[in-house]
Amino acid sequence: MTSNVAIVILNYNGRHYLEKFLPTVLNHSEGYEIWVADNASTDQSLEWLESQYPDVRTLSISENKGYAGGYNKALSQINAEYYVLLNSDIEVTPGWIEPVISFMETDVNIAACQPKIRAYDLPTHFEYAGAAGGYMDYLGYPFCRGRIFDTREEDLGQYDDEIDVFWATGACLFVRSEAFHKANGFDERFFAHMEEIDLCWRLLDLGYRITFSGKSVVYHVGGGTLHKSNPQKTFLNYRNNLIMLFKNLPIGRRKKTLFFRLILDGISSARFIASGAWPDVFAIIRAHFAFYAMMPKLIKEREQTTYRAPLYYRSIVWEYFVLGKHRFSELTRIMFPVKAPKS
Repeated sequence: MTSNVAIVILNYNGRHYLEKFLPTVLNHSEGYEIWVADNASTDQSLEWLESQYPDVRTLSISENKGYAGGYNKALSQINAEYYVLLNSDIEVTPGWIEPVISFMETDVNIAACQPKIRAYDLPTHFEYAGAAGGYMDYLGYPFCRGRIFDTREEDLGQYDDEIDVFWATGACLFVRSEAFHKANGFDERFFAHMEEIDLCWRLLDLGYRITFSGKSVVYHVGGGTLHKSNPQKTFLNYRNNLIMLFKNLPIGRRKKTLFFRLILDGISSARFIASGAWPDVFAIIRAHFAFYAMMPKLIKEREQTTYRAPLYYRSIVWEYFVLGKHRFSELTRIMFPVKAPKS
């Protein structure tokens, strides 16, 4: 393997994860450059690293810029052909790097790739954040092979392939540096959540491929910085999804899609009300108002694209909650590229 690969772990008050998982990364990544970029942690992460692992390269970021801004800042200072963006709460396995890089080197148009993501708490099953490669329906709802909403499939080898997908998870994202910088990196307004889907969408529109390699496996704890039920995570997910749709959908589809999302987000709020999760309800309301406040600027900066990204042509919400299709194999897997309307 001759490629120049830099493994970059973005850390924010994650010393406990570094203590647990960094030794495994070091053991199974011999010969590769390993960086820890610290997002202004207050738990003495850098001091601990310097005393315990002085050979690990570090970058100190003066303020917490989130996943998007933190990685943009770090990767602007790292020279490599491939970046491996690795969450601090991931346990890697022997030989986890080589199959992915080998696959990416078969085609210079492969901009990004992810390995198989299994759950650390249930190693036989896929994990929420990425599973076996991501897709998105035409209303902007992301889902994965091996994970649709709260249903995680058991890994029985059904996704041991290497294929093109719509998005690759940011939990363990292999990305070609040239493509990353050509796309201007992550949109820092996202802060965290869905920024990797937005990046993959833009890379697809630039003519690149986004892929999955089932020959590599890692285990993800998940919710390392924000717990799954955290209202702040709810706010970021809903707001960022609206921003992403506004940025990337053709104008002819954008208004209709956002109208339907307003209705569906209202239904989602009703489900939170039924369960007594009022902080999440208020988070969804805040997310919409934050998005509306950003619209004037989004309108000014928007550029037309070729819209090559293949969206799932049915509603995953309808198929999951109404038709009871909880496994990827049960879906009518027909994708279509979103194209700009004819002028």
